[in-house]
Amino acid sequence: MIYHAIVFLPLLGALIAGFLGRAIGPRPSEIITTLFLGIAAALSWVALFQVGFAGETARVPVLRWVTSGELDVSWAFRIDTLTAVMLVVVNSVSFLVHLYSIGYMHEDDSRQRFFAYLSLFTFAMLALVTSDNFLQMFFGWEGVGLASYLLIGFWYQKPEANAAAIKAFVVNRVGDFGFALGIFGTFAVFGTISFDAVFRAAPSMAGQPMEFLGYQLDTMTVLCLLLFMGAMGKSAQFLLHTWLPDAMEGPTPVSALIHAATMVTAGVFMVARLSPMFEWAPVALQVVTLVGAVTAFFAATVGLVQNDIKRVVAYSTCSQLGYMFVACGIGAYSAAIFHLFTHAFFKALLFLGAGSVIHAMHHEQDMRNMGGLAPKIRITWIVMLIGTLSLTGVGIPHLIGFAGFHSKDAIIEAAYAAHTANNYAFWLLVVAAFMTAFYSWRLIFMTFHGPTRADHETYEHAHESPWVMLIPLLVLALGAVAAGFAFKAYFIGDGYKEFWRASLFEGADNHIRHAMHEIPGWVGWAPFFAMLAGFSLSYLYYIAVPSLPAATARAFEPIYLFLLNKWYFDELYDFIFVRPAFWLGRLFWKKGDGAIIDGLGADNLASRVLQTTGRVVKLQTGYVYHYAFAMLIGVALIITAFMFHDIRALIDGVGR
Repeated sequence: MIYHAIVFLPLLGALIAGFLGRAIGPRPSEIITTLFLGIAAALSWVALFQVGFAGETARVPVLRWVTSGELDVSWAFRIDTLTAVMLVVVNSVSFLVHLYSIGYMHEDDSRQRFFAYLSLFTFAMLALVTSDNFLQMFFGWEGVGLASYLLIGFWYQKPEANAAAIKAFVVNRVGDFGFALGIFGTFAVFGTISFDAVFRAAPSMAGQPMEFLGYQLDTMTVLCLLLFMGAMGKSAQFLLHTWLPDAMEGPTPVSALIHAATMVTAGVFMVARLSPMFEWAPVALQVVTLVGAVTAFFAATVGLVQNDIKRVVAYSTCSQLGYMFVACGIGAYSAAIFHLFTHAFFKALLFLGAGSVIHAMHHEQDMRNMGGLAPKIRITWIVMLIGTLSLTGVGIPHLIGFAGFHSKDAIIEAAYAAHTANNYAFWLLVVAAFMTAFYSWRLIFMTFHGPTRADHETYEHAHESPWVMLIPLLVLALGAVAAGFAFKAYFIGDGYKEFWRASLFEGADNHIRHAMHEIPGWVGWAPFFAMLAGFSLSYLYYIAVPSLPAATARAFEPIYLFLLNKWYFDELYDFIFVRPAFWLGRLFWKKGDGAIIDGLGADNLASRVLQTTGRVVKLQTGYVYHYAFAMLIGVALIITAFMFHDIRALIDGVGR
């Protein structure tokens, strides 16, 4: 029953707050949903120690779900170490976000609806990570998409929020189309969508061709690339990333939940869960590596020049997800999940810390209007420092450091050990680490240090957040400091085999964990020096010589505008997809519907037909006997037609 409680308590809270919220009021809705998440989070840690450390794995049936022809699907929980780790991440962060939201959303009159959406979001992610088959995974996959739409557009009075919610929904539909095709293809090839059955049969399909769009292609490569297309949308990878920065239009706790524990981590989890399939599709893994490396580099370049405090952290998420996919692509699945685990703590900390800054600055989000806030909000400043130290990977190589140091450096070392073409993945990740340090410290310096650029009244009234918001920050700060050191041995160290067991699959040719221990010494120090260089340059620009940023922007204006406009992807997609879609819609509306259907001739065609027939005979009278008489005439005509047909046939027979 422990797993039923972990998964369904958030759903129960969502139903109570959603359907009874107006009756019971905002405060009971907050308390009930937060309490249920707290219980689920505590039980998730119990599950992690039972499964990961005690070695218990199980398949827990819930109900008989779908039976249609050869498709027979039950809803069941797949409980193993990977599931347990994700349960801890999702429920722990969600509980802290719920608690934080009690203070952050206290002025909003619709907060019972907000808490219902938060709990629904959590349930959908829990359904995804406990899935035992592709259909259950797709249910959770679409559930987090729906909940993100509701939460991003929570302040629906704002046109920007509505536009951002629609954009997230539409872009994810592109990725989900590929994901659905991958599931259909899996069922067509294997005759089942059960994970265990597909994983057992996957080796037999390695190297086997299939016809796709008229071409003979490798079966496992096609299936894995289609499934990865879904991950690109959900996890905002390069080309399908455009929705993620706009998602900042939702309340800040939503951003923390999306970026740290739910939606964007779904793609990484999916690739790790399906490692028994991806290991037999080396071409697909190469694509995963390439997309991840390019995403890490691209998002870091854009983060260099963003001025909205939440957007800087958002592009940081996009970049860090690229690291995780690189790890998956080179077969270091446990390193990817390790970074997902540590990232949840420091990224939730940074987003909720940014929310505390926004709360102190009366909803101001532009860092150009901040500065000098450290004395005003000292606790927020300290926890944001801790989050930044963890994100940038501060630590002594091979010894000790903040949480992000252990997981991110492990991925960079694995990228070198994988020996991709010209080691492109390694170098892109190192450069991204340099840029991450630069824009992360840029955020700290512009927000908390130097002379204030805020107006006098806003700065004077800036104040620390209430304890209901600070307690979650302090808990997350503890995770951002210690989570990497405490769990490193189990994720990528000596305790790997005992901890993970059969949760992650490594093919016979996958020697990445062994190769990580044979890299040159300078590789381990490369991210350290990249981090140090990024910090030093940021200090030079924003503390030592604060006139440098403006001078650099003027000197390199084309590059600056290129990065400020996010490589012009929004404009490009608007030109290629949005404008043609609107043009086609207007064509069908104005020409097809308006001119042809409604406007044929001088008057409305349909109206003219009705008027003409109405003058000939009034067909609709409302009297039953009129309709009965019409039916009788019709029957008489039919009988008469048959009689004439029979008489004609008889005459023709006599004539012959």
